[in-house]
Amino acid sequence: MHGHYTGLQLIIGHLFLSCLAESGPSDYFYQDFLNGNGHGEVSSVKLYVVTSQQAVLPVRGGNATLPCRFWYDPELRGPRRVRVKWSWLPAGGGREEEDVLVAIGPRSRSFGRFRGRVHLRQDFPGDATLVIGGLHLNESGRYRCEVVDGLEDRSAAVDVELRGVVFPYQPPRGRYQLNYQGARQVCEEQDSTLATFDQLLQSWKDGLSWCNAGWLADGTVQYPITRPRVPCGGQRLAPGVRNYGRRHLHKHHYDVFCFSSSLRGDVYYLTHPDKLNLTAAQEACNEDGAQIATVGQLYAAWKFTGLDRCDAGWLSDGSLRYPIITPRYNCGSSEPGVRSFGFPPPQHKHGVYCFKSAAD
Repeated sequence: MHGHYTGLQLIIGHLFLSCLAESGPSDYFYQDFLNGNGHGEVSSVKLYVVTSQQAVLPVRGGNATLPCRFWYDPELRGPRRVRVKWSWLPAGGGREEEDVLVAIGPRSRSFGRFRGRVHLRQDFPGDATLVIGGLHLNESGRYRCEVVDGLEDRSAAVDVELRGVVFPYQPPRGRYQLNYQGARQVCEEQDSTLATFDQLLQSWKDGLSWCNAGWLADGTVQYPITRPRVPCGGQRLAPGVRNYGRRHLHKHHYDVFCFSSSLRGDVYYLTHPDKLNLTAAQEACNEDGAQIATVGQLYAAWKFTGLDRCDAGWLSDGSLRYPIITPRYNCGSSEPGVRSFGFPPPQHKHGVYCFKSAAD
């Protein structure tokens, strides 16, 4: 009798696996007794995973809410133990997906750079929305919400696109001096990160025009042109983003396009009775409970807080710049932007822009 029962189990198991193999890519079969009701019924359901937004547009330092929900059709009689996994593919390419969070029921674990900064919202059954706190400047990219129930695996993706500003940069020693690693380093020094192609393209649409080629995050070298002219590819070419393609990361040297987002603090022109050389300017900001501003911080203040000042001031890299929202007489060109006077001798005397963190 025992052997007959064992044989019957094997036949039923074989039939169950055959049904599973014949199901479509969106279906799976399960037996209700596995959920604890003991009836042994075999049902076919579909698992759906969707997001209500294809992209979210947060700012640096803020929270990002990435919507994701899942459900079954037909609706199940009771909850099931599923695994929810969020992963991240950084913008710019060249790297593999990184794990962000894995959860089973109310228990979850976060990973790497996201440890302690992410959680699932779980406001209702099937809510797998991810909340990221204190978003970092280089955390743009594609985030994937994956739901796994047994052999069933469905996912949806959300793009995180930080709102920010792209600016061209060349170091004090002149044009086309940076290999890829050097470009990455100078952007970081200016409170920025390497711009992606999508960020540069959007900036071109917003009016950015620059005739010097610069590195992007994916290792390509490009530059945006709104008004074609002879030194910038010729007058016969249409406006657009010129592309040199991928270049050797170590041997080739260009400028760079950096990307900065909003600030957790304030950039301001320091009111001081005297003009200051570079060293004195740094000390004056420190005495005011601040630090001398970086180029990225000045651009972010111009973009996000409307900083408008017709006074040139020192920045941390030794350059002299000032931000203009409303163009006017004796304040440079007729377009809004951050004006640059290059890198004057450090003993020359000028004003200074300081940055005071919101935590101070």
